Amino acid sequence: MTETIKKSLRDSKTARWTALAIVSFMMLTGYFLTDVMAPLKGLLEGKLTWDSSDFGFFNSAYGWFNVFLLMLIIGGIILDKMGVRFTGLMAATVMVAGTALKYWAVSTHSLDGVLWHVGWFDVKAQVFMASLGFAIFAVGVEVAGITVSKIIVKWFKGKEMALAMGLEMATARLGTAAALATSVPIAKALGITDLSRPILLALILLVIGLLSFIVYIFMDKKLDASEAEAKSLEPEEESFKLSDILNIITNKGWWYIAILCVLFYSSVFPFLKYASDLMVNKFGISESWAGSIPAMLPFGTILLTPLFGNLYDRKGKGASIMILGSVLLIFVHAMFSIPFLDMKFLAIILILILGVGFSLVPSAMWPSVPKIIPERQLGTAYALIFWVQNWGLMGVPYLIGIVLEKYCITGQVMREGVSVNTYDYTLPMLIFTGFGILAFVFALLLKAEDKKKGYGLQLPNIQK
Repeated sequence: MTETIKKSLRDSKTARWTALAIVSFMMLTGYFLTDVMAPLKGLLEGKLTWDSSDFGFFNSAYGWFNVFLLMLIIGGIILDKMGVRFTGLMAATVMVAGTALKYWAVSTHSLDGVLWHVGWFDVKAQVFMASLGFAIFAVGVEVAGITVSKIIVKWFKGKEMALAMGLEMATARLGTAAALATSVPIAKALGITDLSRPILLALILLVIGLLSFIVYIFMDKKLDASEAEAKSLEPEEESFKLSDILNIITNKGWWYIAILCVLFYSSVFPFLKYASDLMVNKFGISESWAGSIPAMLPFGTILLTPLFGNLYDRKGKGASIMILGSVLLIFVHAMFSIPFLDMKFLAIILILILGVGFSLVPSAMWPSVPKIIPERQLGTAYALIFWVQNWGLMGVPYLIGIVLEKYCITGQVMREGVSVNTYDYTLPMLIFTGFGILAFVFALLLKAEDKKKGYGLQLPNIQK
């Protein structure tokens, strides 16, 4: 008698790649909002009277709740306890709510000229409310990020996992590129006196992203149903326990990836917040076009991250890929820090090289986590990594804003009819270079730990 083996839905290429496309689009909408304010720095100073410290304070809000209220870690525990459907829907809803508050803060005139005393410092009311909205959004987008990572492991384990993660990251970076390239043109086209229009577009996209995740929920239910029979024949997997957190944080390999993550992303994402302003101040590029050059970075990753992910799937060498990416990071920021290297073509070349480095490290780093941590602990493991990362995403933009305001003002110039500060970006770029050097050190430590423990980071992901 021939036994019929029921296949899982994830064995269908069409199904698993469709699921990937849906959740990747949701992340694209999140990343668009994350960077939509970055090219507006100069206009915010001129039209809304923000200064560099305000801009740094606003960007630091990304980590307020994730870091200090441990929302990311709580989100990871919810993910491991409640599953991807509940957690993803919750995260998408929080993104929309936070963005709605941010849009109101920037669009309303009721906060104009109002100064609030919050805790031990004074802050413009508009800046604080926009920051609060951004902080709420950040909880959603970060929890969505760990949820999507677990979704990809669920659908692609033993298959094209690094390629899938690379494609998801590439799609998300498309949101970053679109934000950097279109934010100023949208603001100018729809009325330069109202800088909220790009945020309104981001809010509309996030609502569409929420609806797309609801579509995914039905696919995920079908996946679970298709695997129910097979799982009933397997030994029941031990469920997640709070004590598993101790197992994760006592794993040296996990720490190396977490620290590499915070150093690497602190060298890239905060840089992108200020990159448009760097192009204006150092390379003399007009404000309308300044965002187009940093936008080349995420556009480059759209092709390269999946390419390097596919290489990791088939050939391995994950730790070596992370080392090479860190070297490129050091080179680019060091070159940006040299004052007399101010040719426009050089700015484009350096951004493209940074794009290569930005593709190398994540394409190998995220697929390496499931080789170190058991699948039942993955949601919490990713959440803890994102929590460590958020210390950098919160602190570094604020640090750069303060450094610019205190040590780097070189004069003033008229833009859009108002006087704004000009800056020397040498010191901030040296800070970014230092992060790159530390990332290189921890990439070497990770490779040594892999050799010692045999995690298989240098081995292919696809199981023959």
